[in-house]
Amino acid sequence: MTSDDGRPTLSELRARVGQGGAQRYHEANAAKGKLFARKRIEHLIDAGSFREDGQLANALAEGLPADGVITGTATVAGRPVALMANDSTVKAGSWGARTVEKIIRIIEKAYNTGVPMIYLVDSAGARITDQVELFPGRRGAGKIFHTQVRASGSIPQVCALFGPSAAGGAYIPAFCDIVVMVAGNASMYLGSDRMVEMVTGERTTLEEMGGAKMHTTVSGVGHLLVDTEIQALDAVAAYLGYLPSNHTQLPPTTEPAEPGPGDLRALVPASERQAFDMRRYARALLDAGSIFEIHPGWAKELLVCFGRLDGRVVGVVGNNSMFKGGVLFVDSADKATHFVQLCDAFNIPLIFLADVPGFMVGAAVERQGIIRHGAKMISAVSEATVPKFCVVVRKAYGAGLYAMAGPGFDPDATIALPTAKIAVMGAEAAVNAVYANKIAAITDDAERSAYVDALRVEYERDIDIVHLAAELVVDVMVEPEELRSELSHRLTAALSKDRSFSRRRHGVTPV
Repeated sequence: MTSDDGRPTLSELRARVGQGGAQRYHEANAAKGKLFARKRIEHLIDAGSFREDGQLANALAEGLPADGVITGTATVAGRPVALMANDSTVKAGSWGARTVEKIIRIIEKAYNTGVPMIYLVDSAGARITDQVELFPGRRGAGKIFHTQVRASGSIPQVCALFGPSAAGGAYIPAFCDIVVMVAGNASMYLGSDRMVEMVTGERTTLEEMGGAKMHTTVSGVGHLLVDTEIQALDAVAAYLGYLPSNHTQLPPTTEPAEPGPGDLRALVPASERQAFDMRRYARALLDAGSIFEIHPGWAKELLVCFGRLDGRVVGVVGNNSMFKGGVLFVDSADKATHFVQLCDAFNIPLIFLADVPGFMVGAAVERQGIIRHGAKMISAVSEATVPKFCVVVRKAYGAGLYAMAGPGFDPDATIALPTAKIAVMGAEAAVNAVYANKIAAITDDAERSAYVDALRVEYERDIDIVHLAAELVVDVMVEPEELRSELSHRLTAALSKDRSFSRRRHGVTPV
């Protein structure tokens, strides 16, 4: 039916919008394993909770239902959220002027009402034919990013990426707290492969340059790699379960649970040269099944994850000697910086599990700016005012101690296990650094070996953890079996701490 003036009725308009683009685009997406945008929303949210905004945007234009983006509010696990979802059956999910205005409005609504903002992204970028209307103005595309930055740290911003996020649109995921990418379909890039070849002469592919695997293992722009869209949506819901709705609230709690499997004593080898998996250690320390790892495929020498300790959400930063010996590199410093700031923004206490030889040295990492990246990590740790605990599991050498919230960085407690060592460097490196000439001057092999062994014993005695505890370097020593209870009690005591840090507007991030 149509109205008396020949226009479609409201029910007809709603039906058109609900169908999205032409059937051939739905079929093409289905062949790639992609869901219709409205089906994505339906899977993510509580049934019947979605209230759509701007449903009739560009309703009178041909082939532009909702102008290619669905926005509105809903609940996820009973908690209010705001969301947007690109409809890739409508001009490949590209942006027009009303698309941009809808996205800006929904982020503003999320910010003003203090609820998480979810981005379900699948967009080819701006419509060049509409650039004057959507690109340069005060409510143009740039306002999306300005609004995201304003909301950052105030509300959680979560992105699931199902297809392309092209050109300037790639910054929507970039400004989110976490980006979940679907293998094979998701991509982020500032210029297409054709544009890159035209501008630089480089021949590449979208997958090599901006694919999901690359971004979650090499660039670090993506945080989680999943195989299916359902897994991506479930990851979004699971992630939000660890976060408050906004920065004024505390994270949601659950019923306390027993720790996960594993013996904290047996998991740590006696020799610091022998690697062990800090992920297994964290699982044995925290409530069973509560680990949510972020960036599992990138900078693996550092573990960052959410978990629960007696039902309370905590963030864990742990050195993993299974990868690169647990040494801190440029990427792992950046990984820690982002995670520490995320936890601090949303009132999530931090537990640092230190087994760190220090920051990497050498010409290659110096050229990459290891000092600058390390300074960012140390700045983030310094500025974090949530309850934070430094647990020296095995070793904390050099500036690695500082990066892992050592005693000089106002942790609420520095806790040491009997296996702990704190020093500028390990015994072997220290002996060689200080006594290299004397060692080289000894020609007899047995005599040289005995001399070096004696120096190592003397050095180990100087950095003995009981000695350091006696000097108040650490607050308490505990047996491995006592660590979980110790942390739980100290966390309870620290929840009411004063969170002021410095008399200023904000710090100046290292370049």
